[in-house]
Amino acid sequence: MRVVALISGGKDSNYNLLQCVAAGHEIVALANLQPRSKDELDSFMYQTVGHQGIGLYAEAMGLPLFREETNGVAHHHHKWYTPTEGDEVEDLYRLLARVKNEMDIDGVSSGAVLSDYQRLRVENVCSRLGLVSLAYLWRRDQSELLQEMIDGGLEAVVIKVAALGLHPSKHLGMRLQEIQPHLLKMVNIVEVTRLQNQKYGLNVCGEGGEYETFTLDCPFFSKRIVVDDYETVIHADDAFAPVGYLNFKKLSLVDKSELSPYQGLSNLVSNVKGPLEYVSDLELPDEQLANIASEGETMRNEESDSSSCNSIVSSNTCSRCDTSVFKNSSPKICINNSGWLWMGSLIGNNPDPGLALSEALSKMRDLLSLKQYSVEDLVSITMFVRDMSQYSKLNSIYTSIIDKNNAPVRICLETNLPDESTVLIEALAHKSINSSPSNNERRTMHVQSISHWAPANIGPYSQAIKVGEIVYVAGQIALVPGTMQMVDGGICQECRLALRHVGRVISGIDQNSVLRDVVQAICYVTSHEFIRPARREWEKRSNNAIVDYVVVPALPRNAKVEWQVWAHRGNSRFQYEETGFRIDKRHKAFSRKRFNYENSVSAVVCYLILDNGASIEGDIALEMDEMENLQQEHIENFINYTLSKLNGGEPPAEDSACSLRIFYPVNQQVVSQYVHNVLSNSSATLPIAYSLVPVIQLHNVSTVLSICAVRHN
Repeated sequence: MRVVALISGGKDSNYNLLQCVAAGHEIVALANLQPRSKDELDSFMYQTVGHQGIGLYAEAMGLPLFREETNGVAHHHHKWYTPTEGDEVEDLYRLLARVKNEMDIDGVSSGAVLSDYQRLRVENVCSRLGLVSLAYLWRRDQSELLQEMIDGGLEAVVIKVAALGLHPSKHLGMRLQEIQPHLLKMVNIVEVTRLQNQKYGLNVCGEGGEYETFTLDCPFFSKRIVVDDYETVIHADDAFAPVGYLNFKKLSLVDKSELSPYQGLSNLVSNVKGPLEYVSDLELPDEQLANIASEGETMRNEESDSSSCNSIVSSNTCSRCDTSVFKNSSPKICINNSGWLWMGSLIGNNPDPGLALSEALSKMRDLLSLKQYSVEDLVSITMFVRDMSQYSKLNSIYTSIIDKNNAPVRICLETNLPDESTVLIEALAHKSINSSPSNNERRTMHVQSISHWAPANIGPYSQAIKVGEIVYVAGQIALVPGTMQMVDGGICQECRLALRHVGRVISGIDQNSVLRDVVQAICYVTSHEFIRPARREWEKRSNNAIVDYVVVPALPRNAKVEWQVWAHRGNSRFQYEETGFRIDKRHKAFSRKRFNYENSVSAVVCYLILDNGASIEGDIALEMDEMENLQQEHIENFINYTLSKLNGGEPPAEDSACSLRIFYPVNQQVVSQYVHNVLSNSSATLPIAYSLVPVIQLHNVSTVLSICAVRHN
């Protein structure tokens, strides 16, 4: 991409510029907002101290510089920015609109590391101008990032301090490598203080405004900046944390070599990591694997696999299911007394995928309105489509209904729907219905900037939504964050990277949560041979969740695996239960359950298995004559068993709303009809939202049905 770099003079904006070059982008211009009335503005968006030296960057880099003035005043203070007259963000819009009008640009480089306030406003401006935000430093470990800057040849000096432990007389003018030991020492001291008293915090890269820097040299410069004269300004003479900055009075440039910046790029890239280097080591350290193996419950029947993960090939079939179950289905909806609303069986009955999606989304919107909910209350949407090759068309229709801001998380995959019913949607929403703080809390993470952290969500869906202590995560596939391309290396590499995304997203929306807080997961794969390595990669990282494995025809971007999860902040205190019972002499039920002590939150993964004397993970194929003994009453017993486990051993009550996602092999039409008959009768009296989903195969070929059930109270 052709990129304009937002330059403040600080280390972060300059180092992100280097990251853009290492990722293969072309820097074509620089852009800066300078203070209109004074040297240092009290702005949450822009660094203005050191603005006198910005003009030298154009000559040092051999690039054009665009500048506009700003008063640094914010009139819009909410998280999700909307254009507001007179706001400092509109100054940035004016600046970048001018650059785009005069030059051919595709992206914008910025040095955002941790501030949602800054990132979301840059993303807002980029979205309005049709540009891509590039923020490669986003959510990097700050100690590691600071070391990378120093090792990468970036020379910057401290020009402002504003924190306890930093003093103008001692620390102004120090280079990064000189002040680094003191910063790390401060972080360690503050971390101990934080553990004792949650009031304090420190960012080693200065993200909390502790200090600001001015870059004198980096590998991208053909000339080096020299500070010839300056003055120290004490902005606030506080006894504990005085605030002071350097005001440059004279600066000059010194030639480094005869090479232009782009002639020296080979040396530059050798010193700065490229996007692929940030995913080159995805295996967990041995000691971490050992710790995980010794904790929690060990799921029974763990499989070993001696085959090579990377030599597996897919052997899918693409048969379609019978249309009768779908044509006779109506949307299912239920609400509990905590404001959770589930919708299932939202089917688009049209051979045209676009029209089918419009129909299904219209049903969803009408049902929300009927229950006095809105699209803004949506937490999660799962889209099962007949043809993944229609994804772009479907996404444009989806965008017309679902707004980007505060958008729900989304999971999209291809499944074996009939030709006449080409889209199936499930939806989850939440609306506060009382004054309980935990019930009211809703947080959304929607990062659109390309970074090394996790895949950007440029479309109308969020990475995660947290309601109270429950976190729902968008479906994660193995995209390399810095390139947004699929990782190479086979199923194991895809699993490792996708699971790293899951863990980072969970921790990103709640710093006290981790991958092991996942309560329930569904792993979608495109070949039954991928299940074993996927399960092994999951169990290396956690034994805390209950996981279902399902084979589907296709996933986005031709991925081999996609993870769909939800987590709970208190999952470490959840209990685990594993039970089963015999349906008849040939079939048995088996369930895995996670639930909190109050049993107000619970999840079940339940299987109906053909019992041929093999283990649950056996590979004995189902024969049609073996299915003849399975009757509707057996299916009813199995579903009642699942509901009982979900409700703490009790039959479901009228106020025990829940959601059932029911997977069945596409060749088991009689089973799906039985399930439909049973649940059609039950849902008339019980608050159950359910969907029937035809797939290629369940977690093994002996499994007739799989139910993933959820209840939040």
